Amino acid sequence: MHLSKALRTIALIEAAKGALVLLAGVGLLALVHHDLQRFAENLVAHAHLNPASGYPRIFLDLAKQLTDSRLQLLASGAGLYACVRFIEAYGLWQARPWAKWFAAASGGIYIPFELFELVERVTWVGLVSLVLNIAIVAFMLYSVCHPDSERIDGQR
Repeated sequence: MHLSKALRTIALIEAAKGALVLLAGVGLLALVHHDLQRFAENLVAHAHLNPASGYPRIFLDLAKQLTDSRLQLLASGAGLYACVRFIEAYGLWQARPWAKWFAAASGGIYIPFELFELVERVTWVGLVSLVLNIAIVAFMLYSVCHPDSERIDGQR
């Protein structure tokens, strides 16, 4: 596979991450001025979960603490994160060196947290996430160090 195809694949993944987080942010905004506690209780009941057990209890407690201003702040953060992902995706699609450096750095930030999580508890999701993240960071660094090996649209 040419480096440009791999870069564009990673660009699409970054754009998809941005779109997903943007949708979540819009969903948070849709909850402003609504009774979040009742919404959370209905969601837990609809999923047939025990509201007194671990994760449902945490979810209900968090819903109790969310205010409209906190929801708006979370939605703003989601919008900012999505913008960063979209800018990164554009830069990778265009094979810009700054985007490769940025992708390597932003992927590398997560590696210590993923390692810590695996030390605490090994899961397939955590292991696959770590391996993919390391592969993307290594690819980005290789791409930065070997710019002459790229071909975009058949050109050199």
